[in-house]
Amino acid sequence: MTSENPARTPTGEAFIGTWLSIGSPVVAELAALSGFDWLLFDLEHGNQSDAGLFANLQAIHGTAAQPIVRVGAPHPDLILRALDWGAAGIMAPHIESAAQARSCLQAMHYPPRGRRGLSRSARAFDYGLRPPSEVAAPLFFAQIESLAGVEQVGAIAAVDGVDVLFVGPADLALDLSTHSNGHAPTYDDCLAHVVAAAGAAGKHAGILVRNLGELPRLRALGFSHVAIDSDVAILRERYRNLLATVREADPATAARA
Repeated sequence: MTSENPARTPTGEAFIGTWLSIGSPVVAELAALSGFDWLLFDLEHGNQSDAGLFANLQAIHGTAAQPIVRVGAPHPDLILRALDWGAAGIMAPHIESAAQARSCLQAMHYPPRGRRGLSRSARAFDYGLRPPSEVAAPLFFAQIESLAGVEQVGAIAAVDGVDVLFVGPADLALDLSTHSNGHAPTYDDCLAHVVAAAGAAGKHAGILVRNLGELPRLRALGFSHVAIDSDVAILRERYRNLLATVREADPATAARA
């Protein structure tokens, strides 16, 4: 990635990714070879540890897919390791203020911009074969997952270094449901507000999509970084559909359903 990478410059183009929660390097490699623009390695709710991340990043080496790592919390040591191991960017959950966004960016960048420690022999620099100056600055996906985040999204978008305002739809919907005084905006109003803030700041807006039927509306609204489902959900639905097809074709198998 370079500073001219379209992931940093809104163009109207869609960047299609998917969520990887299983922790398998084989699944990661298959997803990358299938042609996704970016892959989200989930260390917040996923099944792999940060130690398992290394092999997953190795598995997609040489593909066009950009690896983005979602940390469970913006701990500087975990952010450092993910980037040293070759992540192209970091996604941080539950960003609700510009100060939180700046704190994450401090952990992602070297001095004088941040406080990230430098190891020239890290995998990100081909174990010392490539100078750090040749490696592009990491992308930052700030997740907007609460009403507080939506209310501060303009200030978050204005932070230098925030590349994508990424909506966490499940958490946002859950948080909105707790505001029962009738004064909270609707979920759709929140989506529109995030997209508007991203556009005003020259940033991207992203979202996780579980139902492909919603994709045209979300793209028309202005979401460019779209994650299509997860490895767990894709396998779950494929297994269920396979069994349903078999049991419909062979009634003898239905008795064991």
